[in-house]
Amino acid sequence: MEKLRFKDLNISSEIQRAVEDMGFEEATPIQSLAIPHVLEGKDVTGQAQTGTGKTAAFGIPILETVDPSNRDLQAVILCPTRELAIQVAEEMKKLSKYMRKIGILPVYGGQPIERQIKALKKGVQIIIGTPGRVMDHMRRGTIDMGSVKMLILDEADEMLDMGFREDIEFVLDYIPDERQILLFSATMSPDILYITRRYQESPEFLKVVPKELTVPEIKQIYFEVKEKMKLDVLSRLLDINDFKLSLVFCNTKRRVDKLVNHLQIRGYAADGLHGDMSQRQRDNVMSKFRSGNIEILVATDVAARGIDVDNVEAVFNFDVPNDDEYYVHRIGRTGRAGKTGIAYTFVSGKEVYQLRDIMRYTKTKIEQQQIPSASDVAEIKTTNFLEKIKRIINNDNIDNEVRMVEKMMEEDYSSVETAAALLKIVMEKSGTTTKTTSSQDYGDTGAASGQVRLFINIGRKDKVKVRDIIRAIADKTGLSSSAIGKVDIFDKFSFVEVPKQSASDVISTMSGTKVKGRAVNMEPANRKS
Repeated sequence: MEKLRFKDLNISSEIQRAVEDMGFEEATPIQSLAIPHVLEGKDVTGQAQTGTGKTAAFGIPILETVDPSNRDLQAVILCPTRELAIQVAEEMKKLSKYMRKIGILPVYGGQPIERQIKALKKGVQIIIGTPGRVMDHMRRGTIDMGSVKMLILDEADEMLDMGFREDIEFVLDYIPDERQILLFSATMSPDILYITRRYQESPEFLKVVPKELTVPEIKQIYFEVKEKMKLDVLSRLLDINDFKLSLVFCNTKRRVDKLVNHLQIRGYAADGLHGDMSQRQRDNVMSKFRSGNIEILVATDVAARGIDVDNVEAVFNFDVPNDDEYYVHRIGRTGRAGKTGIAYTFVSGKEVYQLRDIMRYTKTKIEQQQIPSASDVAEIKTTNFLEKIKRIINNDNIDNEVRMVEKMMEEDYSSVETAAALLKIVMEKSGTTTKTTSSQDYGDTGAASGQVRLFINIGRKDKVKVRDIIRAIADKTGLSSSAIGKVDIFDKFSFVEVPKQSASDVISTMSGTKVKGRAVNMEPANRKS
């Protein structure tokens, strides 16, 4: 359909100014379809995915309809998650920036209800909340639906999937007969259609076809990788690209926690987001991610709903999503505001068939690439570092530095030796030797080529077997068990061989942990004379 400019829509100059401040000129397809119908007072059922501009599609008409002089509640927006409720509230406040003060309040579980009650008593015209908390307020008498003119179900399919059907119907049954109901959903299931038939009056059915969801600025890549190697591959990609902000998706809460733990152990600024976290924890994590204090956010699909952060450079599907639509939702978190983005998917075993379904659904070719090796990582990072040096030589004023080198030459050090020494210092400090490939000179510890032999202070008397040591290292460091070499067990101690590039990581991670109930100390084996 033809895109409309906001100035072509029948909206106030105040909202047009706010929209302009937000950097939008053209309305998205769902906005172009929905806004005229909603402004006419019609009920609307809109089928559109996350990231298509649904909030403004219903938010603008709400703000145009609300009477600022009337402090009674006039509009209620129900959302599946706290994160989405907060996001919608924030966008509504941005849209109302130049209007007479309108009370907008998000209400959701996990936040003290007394604080919400205090805010409600002051009078609010628009509430954005999760169904359970809104219903709780209704039963307490702190939310009165008697003057509500509009009710919006945002991401209705998600609310139904999360078991909110009875809560939704409870709320709908208490709003006045003279009302306007808007429903937005990514899918049109029988349960969705039941709600439209029961509660809406001659609704306009609007649909944004999936092709509108494709984001050409996003480069999509997949790797066929064994499950036990996923962490290593993720680390290599992070090291090569040095993304400022990236999102990693896992299918379960447990996977999120485990991956965050491994990433933090390896020295990455990472944290997680999932449904078992308190609201305070979630808010804290999101605040750190937006400010850049957290560079890698690991999340489940449900917890990630409502995340709207600009400048996310990459999305990693650590697990292939169980639902084709989730893939679109995930990768849409990058490549925003006209910027390019990249999406990586890790495919293990039969998951390749799921990926083919995703390609058919998105009508997009996802390119397979070879997994970068540890040596590839080191080589690429070194090349990038040298390119940075060339740019400085060509573009910056380095007269002072040249004089310092000349002074070293007067002391009989060559310029090449001086440059090499400085490179060594800077590369070590900047971490150009990567987290997954960094190694120090352990000398000849008697290990196989490319390996380091490590001493560990547990042995047969601790009832430790070879598989116990391998399992402990693989589980705690994420190192593939196939990468762990020879293990020799003696009465009171043992030796284990690990790849050189992973040795320092294994030592720092394992030391202080417990194997078979015994605190572990690990260090390089003595060098062979």
